[in-house]
Amino acid sequence: MEDIHVANAKKNVPTKGFLDLDIDPTLDLFSEIERLKKEKNMVLLAHYYQEPDIQDVADYIGDSLGLAQQAEKTSADIIVFAGVHFMAETAKILNPAKKVLLPDLNAGCSLADSAPAGPFKKFKEQHPDHIVISYVNCSAEIKALSDIIVTSSNAEKIVESVPKDQKIIFAPDKNLGAYLVKKTGRDMVLWNGACMVHEIFSLEKITKLKTRHPNAKFIAHPECEEAVLRIADYIGSTTGLLKYSQQSEATEFIVATETGILHQMQKASPNKTFIPAPPNNSCACNDCPHMKLNTLEKLYLCMEYETPEITMEEELRKAAKKPIDRMLEISAKYGL
Repeated sequence: MEDIHVANAKKNVPTKGFLDLDIDPTLDLFSEIERLKKEKNMVLLAHYYQEPDIQDVADYIGDSLGLAQQAEKTSADIIVFAGVHFMAETAKILNPAKKVLLPDLNAGCSLADSAPAGPFKKFKEQHPDHIVISYVNCSAEIKALSDIIVTSSNAEKIVESVPKDQKIIFAPDKNLGAYLVKKTGRDMVLWNGACMVHEIFSLEKITKLKTRHPNAKFIAHPECEEAVLRIADYIGSTTGLLKYSQQSEATEFIVATETGILHQMQKASPNKTFIPAPPNNSCACNDCPHMKLNTLEKLYLCMEYETPEITMEEELRKAAKKPIDRMLEISAKYGL
């Protein structure tokens, strides 16, 4: 018989978004999570933007492309996704027979929210001779309206793989779209969406920081605004930024993306200094409030009680899977 507190907490998940239960403060959550992974044949996938404790207990840490590839090939019975909603949805799209868990259903994405399915469908209808290439940071409904999905790791190669006479709509990130137009020379129609984390980096504060750290390399994610990208020494996906920081001879880096990646950068290069690029508010660094909704406590509860679970209509899942399969095929072809 299920504990009454657990039963009530499960009942409240649709409104709260997570299991609101007290945890014994003496519990070693790290060893409990390891125990649950073994006992239940679970795989824990975590995005680079998760808090350090979650990254340290994950089986795989990566960016959107790496996580999608891991989700596709896992032999685990249960996929636990420490990331945001669209990432867990992608795992479910690729694994209909597996249970996919997300510690907090409220871990959404400002970029995904900037492309609602209804208005986007109408926008697509206004450009009937265009194919739709969508950044993976979008809902299952937008994926279902797309022809190919991309991540920041493979977007340039995928756009270039499309015949030059084929017109393209790029969604939902206008900054990544504008960067790709510049890199590939393709004239794409851009949906007007953006990521709140990458939109609020302060050009003025970064410029001052560069003056104070003249030897630092300024590295940025292509979701940043064009003015910020213009002064970057290197632009790349989250994995690209991590690799660059490892391979570069520089010992100081100013990093313009979500601060979670700094944990892996510091682990990989303990003798180097990593400075988060400042946003245009009173904070010293730039955290994604959605990514940081996941905590070690919520992760443990989610694994222990296998709730909240990601579910999806089969028709939507099948439609959303086609453009993801296309992305994985093209990525494999180019060795990405």
